[in-house]
Amino acid sequence: MGAVRLVLAALLLIAAEPSGLIRSAMAQDFGRVVSPILTLDRDQLFAGTLYGQRVNRELEQASTVMAAETRAIEAALEAEELALTEQRATMEPEAFRELASAFDDKVQALRAEREAAEADLLAQIEAAQSAFFNRIGPVLGQLVRDRGAVLIVDRRAVLLAATDVDITSDAIERIDAVLGDGGDIGTGEPDETAPEPPAEEPPAEGAIGVDSIPAPQPDPEEPAPAPEN
Repeated sequence: MGAVRLVLAALLLIAAEPSGLIRSAMAQDFGRVVSPILTLDRDQLFAGTLYGQRVNRELEQASTVMAAETRAIEAALEAEELALTEQRATMEPEAFRELASAFDDKVQALRAEREAAEADLLAQIEAAQSAFFNRIGPVLGQLVRDRGAVLIVDRRAVLLAATDVDITSDAIERIDAVLGDGGDIGTGEPDETAPEPPAEEPPAEGAIGVDSIPAPQPDPEEPAPAPEN
């Protein structure tokens, strides 16, 4: 609904200023449609950038390590449980119950440790995505101005649009040039070899400058998958 309201607001703005924006929307710039409304696929944007590819590689590596650790823990617990079962015939019931209770406590503690590790990994992923979307606002804002547009909407909220109004590929190219793989993000150490972000142009008189894009939020009906165990 938020994306729909943004589109309606943009259409009202176009209707209020027919002399400029409508002519721009109907113009052709070297064969490319010039539109006041652009679309962008946020998932494809993140996955297609050097930054997103680095994060996804690190996620895959961390998930692989975590899965191997989990399998090793499970194998050790199975061996310990088998040994405990074999001892049962030679032990007093009370002594066996104490060992069994201690084993159950150990299993619960290890399970909680694994769940905490998975939650920490997911938090790191969300932080990396948030850092990415927080930093690309000026890049997208400049791209919007260069295209003579006023608004970007999520492509998933659009039923039908001209191909030329999607800026995902152009945005990926510009973001790669500015952020690289984003290796300095999260460490607090800037990458001196990375080019500086483009200087932001002040908004025209009476205009509102909004150079920000929210990070994708998980669908409440589709919880984010946990790393493979």
